[in-house]
Amino acid sequence: MSSHSANPPPSWRTPVARSVLVLLLALAFVLLTGLLDGGSGVLPLRLFDQPRFPLANAWPGLLLAGVLLALSRRLLLSFGLAFLLQGLLYGVNLLKVQNLGTPLLPADFRMVGQLRKGGAHLLVGYLPHSPWPYLALLAALALIGAAWRYEPPLLPRRTRGKRLLGGGMLTAMLVSMLAGMPAWANVYNARVLWLEPWSASSTSSHSGLISSLMMFHLQYGQGKRKPDAAAAAQLIDQSAAALRQSMQTPPANTELPDIVVVQSESFFDPTSMRGYERSNFTPNLRRLAAHGISGKLHVPTFGGGTIRTEFEVLTGLSLRYFDDLQFPYLQMNHKRVPSMVHALDAHGYETVAVHGNDPAFWNRTAALKALGFDRFVSKSSFPAAAPKDGKYMADSAMTDEIMAQLKDSGPPQFIFAISIEAHGPYDVDPSHLAERDAIAVPAGVTGSARRELQNYLYHIGHADAELGRLVAWLARRKRPSLVLFYGDHLPALTNAYRATGFVDGKDMLSQAGVWLLVDPHSQGKPVHLDTAAWLLPGRLLEQAGIRDEPYFGLSELVGPSLAALTAAPGASLPAEDGSEQKLDRAMASIDQLRLGGKLDKLWLQARVPPAADAGENTAAAATQRRAAAHR
Repeated sequence: MSSHSANPPPSWRTPVARSVLVLLLALAFVLLTGLLDGGSGVLPLRLFDQPRFPLANAWPGLLLAGVLLALSRRLLLSFGLAFLLQGLLYGVNLLKVQNLGTPLLPADFRMVGQLRKGGAHLLVGYLPHSPWPYLALLAALALIGAAWRYEPPLLPRRTRGKRLLGGGMLTAMLVSMLAGMPAWANVYNARVLWLEPWSASSTSSHSGLISSLMMFHLQYGQGKRKPDAAAAAQLIDQSAAALRQSMQTPPANTELPDIVVVQSESFFDPTSMRGYERSNFTPNLRRLAAHGISGKLHVPTFGGGTIRTEFEVLTGLSLRYFDDLQFPYLQMNHKRVPSMVHALDAHGYETVAVHGNDPAFWNRTAALKALGFDRFVSKSSFPAAAPKDGKYMADSAMTDEIMAQLKDSGPPQFIFAISIEAHGPYDVDPSHLAERDAIAVPAGVTGSARRELQNYLYHIGHADAELGRLVAWLARRKRPSLVLFYGDHLPALTNAYRATGFVDGKDMLSQAGVWLLVDPHSQGKPVHLDTAAWLLPGRLLEQAGIRDEPYFGLSELVGPSLAALTAAPGASLPAEDGSEQKLDRAMASIDQLRLGGKLDKLWLQARVPPAADAGENTAAAATQRRAAAHR
C-alpha cells in the first residue's frame, strides 16, 4: 500500500470540499459587499429577486480574491485582503459623499497622482479626525497578518500548472475589467443595471457603488462623442449675419482696459440658506452690484473640483458637452487649448495667473501654459511673509500680489487670480477667533456643523472685503479696468445645508453661485443676469470691447437660451422642447470641434472672420502684439 493511500488528505482538502469552501466564502463575500454598500439595489435579499445587481457589484472583488488565492493558496487571507481593499474604497466614497455630496467616479482616481504634486495637504485634511477608523484599519491589518502567518494553505503547492492557468485567467479578466474592455458592457449593462449619467448618486444607490464605477468607466472612459459638423455649420450659418455685424461694431473706448478676474474659493451668497435670508455677509458684493452686472452663476461642480469651473471660464467651453473631461487639467493632452487668454494675447495683453498654492496641484503649471498664460505666479513667488488665515494663504495676500503685478504703464494686462483662503475642510480655526465666534448661526445647526459654518462665513467675509479693497484701489488708478468676480462652487457644508435647507426649497446640488462684472470707474445702472460659467468669457470680452473672436460672439448670442441648462452637468433637456434640444446639440458639436481645432473652416465657409489668435501663439508674435498695443 502506498504512503499516499495510507495517509489520505483531510476531508476539507479534497477537490470537492475545496470547491465548496470557495463557493461558500464567495457567497459570503457577495452578501457582505451588499451590506457594506447599503444601496437599495444590492442588499443581500436582492439575490432572490434581482441577483444580477449584487453579483455584478461584488464581481471585481471576487476576481481580486481569486487572483490572491492563486498566489497565496490561503482562502481566508485572500478573501479577507480583497474585502479590506474594497472596504477602503467604500471608506473613501463615504468621505467624498460627506464632504462633496456625490459618490466616487472613475475620474476621481486621477487624484492619487496629485498626492505627490502638492495635493496631499489639501486631501489629507478631509480624513476623519476620530481615532476609531484608524484603529479598525489596524485591527483588520493584524487579522490579515495573522492569516498570512497561521492559516494553512488550501491549495497544494504543485498543481501541474492548474493554479498558474487559473490565476492567469483571473488576472487577465481583472486587468481587462480595469482597462474598460467593451466586452464587460455585457455584465455592466447600463440599461439593465440602471445608469443615470446625470446622477451618480442615484446610479450608485440602485446599482451599487462598484457597479456604478464600472458603468461610468465603460460609458465615459472609452472615447469621445463625435461632433455633428452639419449641425454646427447650420448654427454658424444662422448666426453669421449677427456675428459679422457685432464684429464690425467699433468699441466704445479706444484704450483696452486692464482686466482682473478673481475666482473666489467656494464663494456663494448665504442669503440663499434658510435662516440667513436677511443676512449681509457680502456687503461689498451687494454695493458693487448696484452699478455692475451680476446674478446667479451655474457652475459644473459642487464642493470641490475647482478646475472644472476654472476651465469653463478660461475656455468658454461647457464641460456638459465633454463627458470624458471630469478633471480637465489632468486629462488635457493638447499643447494649445483655445481660450479667452489667447484671445486677449492677440490684442497685446500681458497675461498672468496668480495662485497662492503649489503650482503642480491640479497640473496647473502645464494647463495654464496650454491655455496661453505668459506667467504663473504661484506660492513660491509670493513674499515669504505673506499671511495665512486658517489653513491656507489669506485672500489679503492674493490682493497684495494682484496690485504688485499691475503696472501703471505698458500694454494692457490680464490677471487671473485664484483664491484659496476659504478652501475646505472648515474644521481649522482661523486667525481671529473672536471674529469667528461672533457669527450667528441658524437654529438647528449644532456641533461640528456649527463651527464649520462659522469658519466658512468668516473666510468669505474676508473675500468680500478684499473684493471691495481691490475695486477701490483700481478706481484710483488712471488706467481703465474691469473686474470679474465669481465663486467656483458652493462649499461642502453638507450637514449645515441639511439642517437649514434653502430658500428655494431645492437641494444643495441645485444651488447656483454668484458672479459680478464691474467697471471700477463707472457708476452705471445695475444689470441682473443669471448665466453659466462657460458664458462668462464672452460677456467679459464684449464688455472690454473685444469682438473679433467669433466663438465668444456666438456664445453671447445663444447663451441666454442655454445658460439654465448647464445648472447640472449632463442634465437632460425637456423632451417636449425640440428647439432647445436642437440648439444644445449644435452647440455641443461646436464646442467639440473647437477643442479639436477644427472650427475655423466653418467660420470661413459662413464668411465669418476666424479668431485673431487662430495661428500658433509664439513668444515673438506675442511680444510684437504687446509692443503694438503699447504704441
